[in-house]
Amino acid sequence: MKAPSIDDVAAMRRALELAARGEGFVEPNPMVGCVVVRDGVIVGEGWHERFGGPHAEVNALEAAGAAARGATLVVTLEPCCHTGKTPPCVEAVLAAGVARVVIATRDPFPKVDGGGVRALEAAGVECVVGVGEAEARRLLAPYLKLVETGRPWVIAKWAMTLDGRIATESGDSQWISGEASRARVHQLRGRVDAVIVGAGTLVADDPVLTARPEGARFATRVVIAGGKPLPKERKLWLSDGVGPVLVATAPNYPRRNADYLSTHGVEFLTATPAELLDELGRRKMTNVLVEGGAKLFGKLFDEGLVDEVWAFIAPKLIGGTGPSPVGGEGVALMRDALTFTEVTQESIEGDLLIRGRLKRAREGRE
Repeated sequence: MKAPSIDDVAAMRRALELAARGEGFVEPNPMVGCVVVRDGVIVGEGWHERFGGPHAEVNALEAAGAAARGATLVVTLEPCCHTGKTPPCVEAVLAAGVARVVIATRDPFPKVDGGGVRALEAAGVECVVGVGEAEARRLLAPYLKLVETGRPWVIAKWAMTLDGRIATESGDSQWISGEASRARVHQLRGRVDAVIVGAGTLVADDPVLTARPEGARFATRVVIAGGKPLPKERKLWLSDGVGPVLVATAPNYPRRNADYLSTHGVEFLTATPAELLDELGRRKMTNVLVEGGAKLFGKLFDEGLVDEVWAFIAPKLIGGTGPSPVGGEGVALMRDALTFTEVTQESIEGDLLIRGRLKRAREGRE
């Protein structure tokens, strides 16, 4: 395989920009972008715009038209070679007469997994694999994890004060972060498949856990309840038409309470947090958001179940003995502290948003 040229690198950068436009609209499919290059000029571009719709290659080839014959197709993910919601992209590439295909990374989805490259090469199309691979895998991390582990990508989000409190001693937490930060959280809710809280957060805050305004996705609201009965009067199951509710319980959860809440459309599942993630993965959920509280976060971090953190830090001090974001067993030595990669900082009208991925979190895809 030939070494990539700067034209390939620049074209792949554009394809990755296009791919990101599909976030929230295409899952459980991957975000994919594609450009068609002829004589160093982009003559067609496209991305996977919605689940069940045409793939990026088809859109880019349609935009390029006759100019695609003999051109180079640059795509962020290996073209599919199987029939799913749409016909195989390999067939479209060959029908268009493309001479060369540049691919960021192969697709580990079992029905592809190198088959797209083999089919193209067998037809005489030159393939270059690995251009922009690190960037593509970062973008595709939630999809890759779902395919390779069967579990969704887990984002832990909290808001805290400068002294690391998520509420006062009395339990008051509304509001730590500002209005702009809360709007950002609603945007995040609007692109995930599930929003998860612990029973303590449900009791203390009585949240609805919807995105306002609505986003690209309509998340399932999930409560991890343990063995204690949940309150019957909560917005989560008394608000009509705002989406499904799933409660994960311990085996000893009171049957009478479950029967009552089931009449309000609540689905019950006996599962640990890890088993819950397995079930959400079976339901093809790609991204899930956990919004607390400290006990739930502690368990998830202790068990290595979190992939990414969004921490909103407000310029406020509470003092006292209010709760911190993460409970659990924690670590005894600083050298064992969890560390992050790809850390970013963003100022949001006085608040500071710090985002990062757990270094031990896998980056995978379907």
